[in-house]
Formats: sequence, structure tokens, C-alpha cells
Amino acid sequence: MYEGAVQDLIDELGRLPGVGPKSAQRIAFHILAADPTDVRRLVDALTEVKAKVRFCVQCGNVAEEDLCRICRDPRRSPAVLCVVEEPKDVVAIERTREFRGRYHVLGGAINPIAGVGPDDLRIKDLMTRLADGTVTEVILATDPNVEGEATATYLARLLVPMGLTISRLASGLPVGGDLEYADEVTLGRAFEGRRRISA
Repeated sequence: MYEGAVQDLIDELGRLPGVGPKSAQRIAFHILAADPTDVRRLVDALTEVKAKVRFCVQCGNVAEEDLCRICRDPRRSPAVLCVVEEPKDVVAIERTREFRGRYHVLGGAINPIAGVGPDDLRIKDLMTRLADGTVTEVILATDPNVEGEATATYLARLLVPMGLTISRLASGLPVGGDLEYADEVTLGRAFEGRRRISA
């Protein structure tokens, strides 16, 4: 639609997840109208993140060194391991300030339709981490969707025979939500995960 460089920029932006053709066009024209200093900061940030950031050799989280800050932190319990799909999930859990253990990032979830099987994830690395006996509890914190459930079920079958304490994050009704708007699966999980109230 547009000439050369503008269309190339729109095409590249459109390849980003969650950015459709209209959004790509809007972002491209925003960049065209932006101050050159702002654009240079964006270019520098993109270049720097590709040059400096890698994945932690132990857990798979994003890091600027061989180990991420969580794996380097001696205050974190090495006995409890929370298994998540992506680095963004680590950030979500860290925001709660409830978890004081360590993480293992799988790099996705089992999804046969998309061609992602167990061998495409960091499951072998997980099994290697668990082999030395340091970890006594594994929390499966995969997404509460079909792929996340399949991944959690697969991992549970591998881990239960190891004698570890295995748990799955509870799922159910969001705080501030209304029962009438909850779907059947969410409401069913809320009933399964109900807690006893004591005086």
C-alpha cells in the first residue's frame, strides 16, 4: 500500500504478536511523526535487549547474566520450585509477593495443534534439576487453559513417582467478579477449590 520503507516498517510491526494490520499502520505513522530522539531511544532499547538479554541457564527466565536475579538470590528457597510456561508468568507471580521459592520456565505449553510437544519444552532440564533431591515440592503454575492443563497433567505423571509434593495453582472466580458472568468451567473449578472457613 505504501512506498518502500514505510510499508517495510508496517510489515515488520505486523509480525509482532497481538499487532494486526491497522495497529501496525498506526504505530508506523506514530514513529514517523515522533521526535527523532524518541525513535533513537526505541532503536537503542531494541538493540540493547537483543545484545544483553538471554535466558537463565538454570531456570529459563530472562537474565543479563548466566543466572537470573531470582536464581542468584540466596534468600529464595531451593526446596520449592514453581513451574511456569513463560518468563512473563514469573513476573505475574512475583508481583503477588507470596512465593519465596525458585522457578522453572518451560518455554511454552504442550499444544499438538501448533506442533509443540513435550520435547519442545524445557522438561528434560526440569527433570535434571529435580534429580539431585534438593527440590521437595513442585507447584505447577501453567495457564488454566487446555494447553496449560495438558502440560500440568503430563508433568504430574512424570513427577508423582519421584515422591515429590506436587500441587497445582487453584483457579476459579476472580476477585470483584459476578457469579452470573462466570462460565461453567470457571465456576466448576471454584467449587472444586473451595476452602473450609473456621471460626
